[in-house]
Amino acid sequence: MAKASDVSRGNFIRYNGEIMQVIELEHRTPGNLRAFYQMKMRNVKNGRLAENRFRPDENVEIVRVEVKDMMFSYRDGENLVCMDNETYDQIYIPAAALGESINFLKEGSNIRVSFDDTNTPIAAELPASVELLVTYTEPGVKGDTATRAMKPATLETGAVINVPLFVNEGELIRVNTLTGEYMERVK
Repeated sequence: MAKASDVSRGNFIRYNGEIMQVIELEHRTPGNLRAFYQMKMRNVKNGRLAENRFRPDENVEIVRVEVKDMMFSYRDGENLVCMDNETYDQIYIPAAALGESINFLKEGSNIRVSFDDTNTPIAAELPASVELLVTYTEPGVKGDTATRAMKPATLETGAVINVPLFVNEGELIRVNTLTGEYMERVK
């Protein structure tokens, strides 16, 4: 058992008998009250979110997981087929394991997959940023750069994000997979 103060973002803990991944973690000290940790967690089996407050000295069971880098091959219904980069074994991962970042997943992308002690995939995550091709966007208006005006753009994965006016169709851009925001053009 570990203390709540030992938990960090991305850790897996056992909460109410379920394995949960810590998505957000915030240490709060409101006024003259006692400090606590506010945790937002995602259930790895069904993807549901839960929030709870923990005292800093409260016992929390941290679940040990093994992390492997794998390559996404293709989508098969509600599952993603991924290949182990070392053994070339193919495994099926539930699409819900990626959460909202699945919108930025394309074939051939590398993802990090977490396995529990029974070698069952429980979570997956994309790199912090990915490079994607803009397949459709309206042309920007020349001279309209005084404000941070944005326009919608459709990416090669089908996701639609807001990009600056100077981004054109056919350009490669970098996207933050956690927030889904435009970062920069790739040269």
